[in-house]
Amino acid sequence: MSECIQISFAVCRIGIYTCFRALCCKGPPPARPEYDLVCIGLTGSGKTSLLSKLCSENPENVVSTTGFSIKAVPFQNAILNVKELGGADSIRKYWSRYYQGSQGVIFVLDSASSEDDLETARNELHSALQHPQLCTLPFLILANHQDKPAARSVQEIKKYFELEPLARGKRWILQPCSLDDMDALKDSFSQLINLLEEKDHEAVRM
Repeated sequence: MSECIQISFAVCRIGIYTCFRALCCKGPPPARPEYDLVCIGLTGSGKTSLLSKLCSENPENVVSTTGFSIKAVPFQNAILNVKELGGADSIRKYWSRYYQGSQGVIFVLDSASSEDDLETARNELHSALQHPQLCTLPFLILANHQDKPAARSVQEIKKYFELEPLARGKRWILQPCSLDDMDALKDSFSQLINLLEEKDHEAVRM
């Protein structure tokens, strides 16, 4: 009888020790992967506002980017280090100087802009999709300002920008967005992270 008690006590002690180890001696959680992205788009497309909202920054402190800025945008399964480039005429010609080292691209367009601005955005996106340093990277294309009455639909944007023929064979996502729908915006970035992870896995297999 005493032997049974001793065995039960020993098992109990092992169980308590195992629980203690699990609760108190657990190692740090695995580090989230980090990806370096470049964010481009014309002035007024809403790049800065979208990134600031994702970082939970006060919207009253948002100032349009004139040169470039870098934000670490945290998500549950990754951290995106986003280099945002200003979209003014005088700055766009220097965009390509900041492409090196990018692992993905965010292109923001104003879906409610004038025809002239939309044509300019179209040309800039075409240039980015074909640039040697970006053409193999995942693209997230955000049709922003969907909350405005003049906003064009995603289907209209896709057709006008000729994305199907131009981006065939590339990794790209076209999503509608606005500051009023953060769930949809976060879902768009989750899809981008999935593309980044897929590209990582392909690189490992090679």
